[in-house]
Amino acid sequence: MEVEFGNSVKCEEERTGTSLSFTATDITSSSFGEEEVGCRRNEEVRGGGDEHMIHLADLNPYILCSICKGYFIDATTITECLHTFCKSCIVRHFYYSNRCPKCNVVVHQTQPLYNIRLDRQLQDIVYKLVVDLEEREKKQMYGFYRERGLEVPKPVIPQPVSTGRGRPKKLFGPLFRIPPELDVSLLLEFMGADEGTGSFKPLEKKFVRVSGEATIGHVEKFLRRKMELNATCQVDIICGDHLLERYQTLREILAEIGESAVQDGLLVLHFGLVLSPLSLTSMEGSIHHGVHTMKAAL
Repeated sequence: MEVEFGNSVKCEEERTGTSLSFTATDITSSSFGEEEVGCRRNEEVRGGGDEHMIHLADLNPYILCSICKGYFIDATTITECLHTFCKSCIVRHFYYSNRCPKCNVVVHQTQPLYNIRLDRQLQDIVYKLVVDLEEREKKQMYGFYRERGLEVPKPVIPQPVSTGRGRPKKLFGPLFRIPPELDVSLLLEFMGADEGTGSFKPLEKKFVRVSGEATIGHVEKFLRRKMELNATCQVDIICGDHLLERYQTLREILAEIGESAVQDGLLVLHFGLVLSPLSLTSMEGSIHHGVHTMKAAL
């Protein structure tokens, strides 16, 4: 988004009735890297003293987060579709989905956090446009950590990378990298649980990236640990119409079942919780023992 400013710009915030003014030099030097000379040229072209009024409401579509409906805080952009949100909003959204909340594009098959980047230039613009937004946010953050007795985290400063010519460029690489051995992406869909299986935690993240050599037994162990299942509970895992065995590897399942097992590049596995045969046998034994005890008493 390219915006040209004259000698000064005044933005009025309709909700508070307040106005703010700033020079083009302040914006271009911090956000776009322009020098004051460029601003003077703009003044000469426009005739010097002209002022252009821009209402803050006209810029809201570009600086509001579509999730929380507030101004961007730690503006973070999805690299797949270039939609921007508050960092905390998009990270929380990716706990439950791997799609962009605005255009529904698949951000990443299992780890959408790999494909997001902080947009510091856009955040600088937001802080300059909205009066006292940065100060209010800092006060809230400091208060949050002080109430909990925690140390306030220091801001991350990107290290410049020398290119050999001209000024060094800032490098913003991905925060995470996927190991090449994790070549299978899973979508784990919960079908339900039978009565008597006990209490369990819901599976928070159903998108998992694993090695193709992993077996259904490994997937079962993962589910047991994450959902805190008890020993009397049996996990049945299904792919399509096939009830899978614990010794089968994910690569074998992909080869046997084929494309019908894949959705948006994900191997879809459905799982349900049932009572194990051993627990049913022990229950029947205890019932028979109770019957014999009652007969003996009579």
